[in-house]
Amino acid sequence: MSGKSRGWSEITPLLRSRSSFLEMVTSTATPDSAPSRSIFLGVDVGTGSARAGLFNEDGKLLGSSSSPIQIWKDGNCVEQSSTDIWHAICAAVKSACSLADVVAGEVKGLGFAATCSLVAVDADGSPVTVSWSGDSRRNVIVWMDHRAVEQAERINSRNSPVLQYCGGSLSPEMQPPKLLWVKENLQESWSMVFRWMDLSDWLSYRATGDDTRSLCTTVCKWTYLGHAHMHQASEKDSRDMEACGWDDDFWEEIGLGDLVEGHHAKIGRSVAFPGHPLGSGLTPAAAKELGLVAGIPVGTSLIDAHAGGVGVMESVPQLASDAKEGDMEAICHRMVLVCGTSTCHMAVSRSKLFIPGVWGPFWSAMVPEYWLTEGGQSATGALLDHVIENHVASPSLANRAASRNISVFELLNKILETTMLDLKRPFLASLTEDMHVLPDFHGNRSPLADPKSKGVVCGLTLDSSEKQLALLYLATLQGIAYGTRHIVEHCNAHGHNIDTILACGGLAKNPLFIQEHADILGCPIILPRESESVLLGAAILGAVAARKYSGLNEAMRALNAAGQVIHPSKDPKVKKYHDAKYHIFRELYERQISHRSIMAQALA
Repeated sequence: MSGKSRGWSEITPLLRSRSSFLEMVTSTATPDSAPSRSIFLGVDVGTGSARAGLFNEDGKLLGSSSSPIQIWKDGNCVEQSSTDIWHAICAAVKSACSLADVVAGEVKGLGFAATCSLVAVDADGSPVTVSWSGDSRRNVIVWMDHRAVEQAERINSRNSPVLQYCGGSLSPEMQPPKLLWVKENLQESWSMVFRWMDLSDWLSYRATGDDTRSLCTTVCKWTYLGHAHMHQASEKDSRDMEACGWDDDFWEEIGLGDLVEGHHAKIGRSVAFPGHPLGSGLTPAAAKELGLVAGIPVGTSLIDAHAGGVGVMESVPQLASDAKEGDMEAICHRMVLVCGTSTCHMAVSRSKLFIPGVWGPFWSAMVPEYWLTEGGQSATGALLDHVIENHVASPSLANRAASRNISVFELLNKILETTMLDLKRPFLASLTEDMHVLPDFHGNRSPLADPKSKGVVCGLTLDSSEKQLALLYLATLQGIAYGTRHIVEHCNAHGHNIDTILACGGLAKNPLFIQEHADILGCPIILPRESESVLLGAAILGAVAARKYSGLNEAMRALNAAGQVIHPSKDPKVKKYHDAKYHIFRELYERQISHRSIMAQALA
């Protein structure tokens, strides 16, 4: 959960129905001598790096590469540079092609995914600062930035009808509060901005010059009402139409009525389903920078977590897939955990389900013609890193891991195994019987929707050993899993029937993280064959734009594949133990609310 002179087009592109995508002519400038292989390129911009992955027609990863991106953190303000991000993407794409032995002419489609960060550019496409520092490079407000908590509270107090499609309230991580903050605090920047864009939309715009926005980004982060386009889903003919899902009254009410001007030119005059082919494909300028061929089809983007959902949602074991082939309801029983810096919990349904504290329902924001429910935990991978790096034993632990050529997580897992054996504990999870963690160090995104929630650690001692750090790591990992259980139970209590969990992302590569989730949720967790699911989801956008598939649904079924299945423990004592700890987990928040009230009264 990201550039410059480009000769970008200022022509407002047309929204076309998903079914008409096949009829669109996409210009490709592939040399006559180009090899016959069809390779699809996915680009993902996360919080700390830009990554590129190349996939063949079977959905197998041929090679990938990453390049770091700069980030500035100052209190609640977290910023990046779109110029730096684009340079990192170019480096990652060239490196991935080299590592995979793929030549430019073999790449037949390209898709972008990125964090839902906010990009500001002027009429020339140059960066406009969103920083107190005035540094023009810093033109991206990162998704995790919480500067706009007060603006979010004011927006939510108006109780606009659009809020019912955001779980009842906007998060400060969404775009309207951040836009309001800039208008109220950086007026010069506000007057200079010609386009406000979600990062993944800016990337596709930077690559093609086409300012068509994604239903994924606009619906999930901007309050765009995607179901305004429901009648288009089944149309056979192209339909020219500007964006019609903006609620102008909402923007007026919150003090951002100027964004309605020019048919919403600054925030998006046209939208399209993910995978819609943009403009005439990759521009010559962008192609030269990326080391690719001009005219390669580029698909409308996805937010990174949603790309992960596209890259893994159909990764069910073959037998289960055969049994439910053609069943449009089967996908509705699944939840995808996209586990990285944060964790997103993605589930879809045929009907719209309003769930308090959970984002959505978002129509066609991930899978076309399905309503998306999106739960989330704002800090998971970031929290584990924070807990480890801020412990006094962290330097010695890191040195030991480096000397053994393993990750810090692998070493911590080994320490826990050894401790369990030494203490003759019945199972590893029981090591944390005296330690409990509420993982809301960056607030609670869902299902409590409380950005003011704080993290809680119960059970600390004066022990500063590596073993004690391992216990804190385990308790934190369990707290994250209890948060996922809370989200799943909450969704199922409000109309979902989730019984299958799929997981992807960096944290899904940690076997202890996955096993604890399986035990705490009480159900198997399916891992995809290809571990880079977000990159695969982005590559699928390119495959759809290149007309390899009729749409996203078909591409997902063709390119997703199941890998390992992690089953929960059959020991009833493990279930009893986690049920008890989950009860304490829920109590930690309730007590925090009580303490908050007591202190508010004391300061009144």
